[in-house]
Amino acid sequence: MYVFRRHIESVISECLQQFPVLLVTGPRQVGKTTLLQYVCKNFGYITFDDPLVLKEAIEETNLFLINNKPPLLIDEVQYAPEIFRYLKIYVDKHKIKGSFALTGSQAFELMKNVSETLAGRMAIIELKGLSLREMHGIEFYRPFVPNEEYIEERKKFLSDYTNLWETIHRGSMPELQDKTINWDRYYSSYVKTYIEKDVRQIVNISDELKFIKFLTALAVRCGELLNINAIANEVETSADTIKRWLSILQTSGIIFLLEPYSNNILKRVVKTPKIYFYDSGLVCYLARWTSPDTARTGAQAGSIFENFVVSEILKSHLNAGKTISSIYYYRDRDQREIDVVIEEDGKLYPIEVKMTGNPTKAMGKHFSVLDNIPGKARQPGIILCQYDKKLYLKEDMIALPINYI
Repeated sequence: MYVFRRHIESVISECLQQFPVLLVTGPRQVGKTTLLQYVCKNFGYITFDDPLVLKEAIEETNLFLINNKPPLLIDEVQYAPEIFRYLKIYVDKHKIKGSFALTGSQAFELMKNVSETLAGRMAIIELKGLSLREMHGIEFYRPFVPNEEYIEERKKFLSDYTNLWETIHRGSMPELQDKTINWDRYYSSYVKTYIEKDVRQIVNISDELKFIKFLTALAVRCGELLNINAIANEVETSADTIKRWLSILQTSGIIFLLEPYSNNILKRVVKTPKIYFYDSGLVCYLARWTSPDTARTGAQAGSIFENFVVSEILKSHLNAGKTISSIYYYRDRDQREIDVVIEEDGKLYPIEVKMTGNPTKAMGKHFSVLDNIPGKARQPGIILCQYDKKLYLKEDMIALPINYI
C-alpha cells in the first residue's frame, strides 16, 4: 500500500527514461518494492524471495528471461547475481530504455557485479527511510544547501514538526508510522533479519551476540569520531573484524561515515570520520532508549538529535538524486569543530546542530576557520536548532529552525 509520497519518485522516472536498467538499493523495509511497484505500474513483477523463481533465474537464466519479458521489476536481485551478465546481453541487443527495474537490500555484492557488467547501462539510486518532509507531506524537493535562495523558497513550505522526539524515537521506517505496531518488537525482528539475511550472506559471523554488541557500540557513539580500536576492545574482537563489519553496515545503508573537510591549506585537521545512522529509531533501540522521554532527557540526547538532523540533510540530497560526497564535518587538533560543512560551487556552508531553543552567536565561533581558503568562499553560518523562527545572530550567522531542512 503506497501511503507516503516518496520524493525520489521523479528521479526514478527520469532514470527509467535514460537507462535500460535501474537499481534501487537501500536497507531492508524502507519501501523499495512499494515505491517501484507504484512508479513502474506497467512492469511485470517477480521476486527472488520465491525459491522456485530464484532457482530458474540461477540455473536457467535464458529460460527465465524468455518467461519474464521486459519491462520487468525484479525484487531482491542480490540473491541471483548471475543474472547481471544476462541482463547486459539483453540490453546491449535490444537497447530499450526502462527495460528492468531492480531492488536490492544488500549493496555490497550488487556493486561488485554491477561494476563488472552493467557499468554505463544502469542507474543506481539509494533509498533510505522516510524523511520529515515525506512524513508531513511537504512538497519541497530541493536538497538542503542553506543559501539565501533556498531559505526563502523553503519558507513557503514550512510545517510545524510536533512531537519531534516521538518522531526521532519512532524512526523512519514506513511500517512503523502505523502506531499500532510494537516498536521494540519491530526493531528486534529487524536486527535479527538483517543479520541472518544480509550480513551472513557476506561474512560468516560465528557469534551473533558479538555482532549485536558491535551495533550497540556504534549506536552509543553516533555523532562521534570513529575509534576502531576502542570499539574492538569493547566488542572483544580484532580491529580488522571491526573494519570489515563497518564496511558491511556502510554498503547496506545502515550507517554513514561523515568524512572530515580538508584542504591543502588546512594542516591541522583531523582525518577520522564520524559515525551516523540513517535511522534514529534504530539508534534508540540499540542504545536501549526505550521511550521518547528517555531519549530526550538522557545523556546522549544531543548526539541523537544531531544524528537525526544530519540524516535528514543526507536524505534531502539523496532524494533529489544528488551526491552526498560534498557533505563533511570539520575538526582540527585545536579542538575547533563544525558539525556539518556543505560544499557547492566553490562555496562552503558551515552548520552547527544544536538541540537548544536558545541559539547564541557563540555556537558558531569556529565558522571562521573556513575563511581565507583559496578558491572557496565561506557563506553565512547556520545554527540549526529548535528556535521557532529564522533569526540573524550576527550579519553572517543565522539561527534556523530544523523545519527548514
